[in-house]
Formats: sequence, C-alpha cells, structure tokens
Amino acid sequence: MTRKTILITGACGGIGRDTAIALAKRGHHVIATVHREESVEPLRTYAKKNAVDLEVFKLDITDPDDRKKITPLAIDVLINNAAIGESGSLTEIPMDRVRKNFETNVFSTLVLTQLVLQKMMEKDSGRIIFISSLAGRMPMFFWGSYSMTKYALSDAAAIMRDELQKITRKVTVSVIEPGTYHTGFNQKVVATKDTWMDQSSYFNGVIGAIKKQEAFMFKMLERNTTTLIVRKIIKAVESPKPSLRYSAPWWQAFFVRMARIFGR
Repeated sequence: MTRKTILITGACGGIGRDTAIALAKRGHHVIATVHREESVEPLRTYAKKNAVDLEVFKLDITDPDDRKKITPLAIDVLINNAAIGESGSLTEIPMDRVRKNFETNVFSTLVLTQLVLQKMMEKDSGRIIFISSLAGRMPMFFWGSYSMTKYALSDAAAIMRDELQKITRKVTVSVIEPGTYHTGFNQKVVATKDTWMDQSSYFNGVIGAIKKQEAFMFKMLERNTTTLIVRKIIKAVESPKPSLRYSAPWWQAFFVRMARIFGR
C-alpha cells in the first residue's frame, strides 16, 4: 500500500475524527482539520491517546483566508467531510439558514475541491472524496435543507467524476453516503429548528409529535459505532480503482434504493 497524504475537513469528531485516526493507523500522513481553533488541541490530545500522529490545524472551509492554508500542501487525497445541518419545515424555514447550509455543504466544499484539484491535475494524480449522506437520496421531512445539500453533493460527485474521466483516469472522484450513526450530529441538527419554530409555526400543534417521531427513528436506526462507514472510506482511499459510490450500513442503503425504485 502506498502511503498517501490525506487532508480531511470537519475532523473534530464523529465520522471525520474516526476516519482520520483509522487512516493514520494505517500509515498515511493525515492532515485533520477542524472548524474552530479551540478544537485543535483536543483533537491532538485524542490522537496521542490513540497512538497516532495527526497534523491538525483550523480550516473553516467558508473562510477564504483559511482556504489559502492548503495551497502549499501536496495532497494526494481530499476528504470533504465538513458539514452543517438545518432542520425545520421548508414551508417556513428562514432563507438565511438554507443559504448557510448550502454555503458550507456545497459551495465552500466545491471551492476547496477546485483549489486542491489544481495541483492534482498538474501532476495527473489524486483522489477526491465527498462525504454525502443517504439523506440526500431519501427525502426526510423536516430535514429538507440538509437533505437538499447532500443530494446536490452526491450529484456533484457523479458529474465531476464523469467530467474528469474524459481527460484522465488518474484523478478520481468518489462519494460516501453514510446512513444513521450515533455521533451527536443528528441531535444537533434536530435541535436547530427549536431556535426558530415557535407558536407562530404552521406546525405548532403537532411539533411535539414530530419530535417524538424523530427521537424514535434515531433510537431505532443509529449505529453506535462508525466502523462500517469508516471501512468504506478507507476502501475509497486505498482501492486501485475506487467506485463512484460507497454506502453503509448496507441495509439502510438497500432500503433507500428500494424506496427509490418504488417511487419514493
């Protein structure tokens, strides 16, 4: 296996952090970036406890100055993991929240990818990996803003892969679509609607029932560890011929595929 220099965004916790640790343990040089400066030292400490060496620094992908930090780096693999989520009905969600969701998950991710691709195209070698979500392929009520960004990201990955294959077979693009994992991210997204959905909401009379339904769904579906999806990401990083799409858990991906076939 060839040792690669891998940059991963959004590595403060959850899938991003677990992926960074797993890839470093496999001998890769991992540059794990985080959204806030105060998250840098805790991640370094976590890496030391796991007996791995990570290069860690702050990279807010929405900040043009932060994005400049990557220009000197020779990156073999870019893992676009940084993301935020907004919940609440599309019938009334404030548009500034939707714009912010797209700015992080889609627009800034694409800008960062284009920057990294400049050197990859010069040397005709590299790998781009987008961390999307099965939520992008299966519409989820009250998760419309987040789901739309992930649908766009999965589509972008497929388009970019097809475009690049017309000029090179050595710069590849893959998309990872995780199912539901207990990292705390889902609960943070669910809570965002509480900051603006008040008594004036169309759904004020049923919001309690909706919250109970969401809590039950995540209790039933969330996987307690990220092992399955981290394995898929490792495969996308190390495979000689990476596939376009990787998903896990398999049964959640299968359910989404069947639902799409039958018109959902």
